[in-house]
Amino acid sequence: MKRNLFICLYFIASFLCVSAATAQTQEPRSNAPDSIRISLLTCASGQEIYSLFGHTAIRYENYTRGIDAVFNYGIFNFNAPNFIFRFALGETDYQLGASDYQHFAAEYYFLERDVWQQTLNLTAEEKEQLVALLEENYRPESRVYRYNFFYDNCATRPRDLIEKAISGTLQYADNMTDADTGVTFRDLLHKYSEGHPWSRFGMDLCMGSQTDKPINRRLMMFVPFYVQEFFDKAQIINNKQEARPLVSAEEKIILASDDEAEQPSEGFTPMQAALLLFILVAAATIYGIRRGKTLWGIDLVLFLAAGLAGCLLAFLALFSEHPAVSPNYLLFVFHPFHLLYLPCMLNRVRKRKRSRYMMANFVVLTLFILLWLVIPQRFPPAVLPLALCLLIRSASNLILTYDKKE
Repeated sequence: MKRNLFICLYFIASFLCVSAATAQTQEPRSNAPDSIRISLLTCASGQEIYSLFGHTAIRYENYTRGIDAVFNYGIFNFNAPNFIFRFALGETDYQLGASDYQHFAAEYYFLERDVWQQTLNLTAEEKEQLVALLEENYRPESRVYRYNFFYDNCATRPRDLIEKAISGTLQYADNMTDADTGVTFRDLLHKYSEGHPWSRFGMDLCMGSQTDKPINRRLMMFVPFYVQEFFDKAQIINNKQEARPLVSAEEKIILASDDEAEQPSEGFTPMQAALLLFILVAAATIYGIRRGKTLWGIDLVLFLAAGLAGCLLAFLALFSEHPAVSPNYLLFVFHPFHLLYLPCMLNRVRKRKRSRYMMANFVVLTLFILLWLVIPQRFPPAVLPLALCLLIRSASNLILTYDKKE
């Protein structure tokens, strides 16, 4: 009860603070010849996995009509039927939402996420065109779109809309189409998942080799902070070849986080967990070899888990519309064949007979580890101890049955 009361009071206080701040910013502009201001909002990262990369929105202020609205392409319904399944298939639908700025600001104050505002240096005609495009996108039949994390998301949609509204061309300071940047999608995933090792590990498992190809600067703009950075230096070139900056002013309008706050601890990381598992499996395997015991229960747990993980990776590679999940060379380690051959393999291991599946697995994993650095995909380091666990269990079967006749 006290917690709910505190949250309500917090929202009310935030709302009042934002109202006062908004009144101060609007008052000196009330007599401006152009009573409309359109800005790009860039929101700081959050703690949830879907908010690690920040957020982008468009703010529309009409001082004459008393409108202060935020258009947001990041609305989704997590409780929609089969949301997780459709997300894995790449069939997630997002939509454009519109809200009052005061509610938007109160939410980000509560979430302790800073917000930057870049005022767009648009002509009256360009503002009118942009507002018309937003209104058209907000129609019920148009507001829903097929979301793609890298190519069509809450940051790329506002960028494309602003570019479309400009009379002339938008010229960025850098070459946006040159892929010689040395930056990959995976690099950016790692950059913005710092301090969230398990989220990073999960993304690394699912993302295939396409994620490791260098990308151009325009593709980097799937991250809202790159839209903010590139917009800051961009210029509008009109039909008379006259140039003007795209952004006329930039300010931080919501300061909610504490820069000196202690960073969250990474806790027990995937690498630590994988190393601990490897040590336990290695110790048990050495004990089993010395005592002549197969310890097939370990094989059951390890190969079952590897098979289930392989089913997920295979499903993504074969059926998902996500363009960056296939090919995935981790399927050499985690694959559905572990489940398919598990009964037969365990039967032979229990009877201390040599398993051809164990022999094949030993060869494949040995080649995978030897070729680790030349395979065109960056693997999470925690995969190596996990692959070694499967490798030494296959080696255990070969050692225990070395002197036995079939």
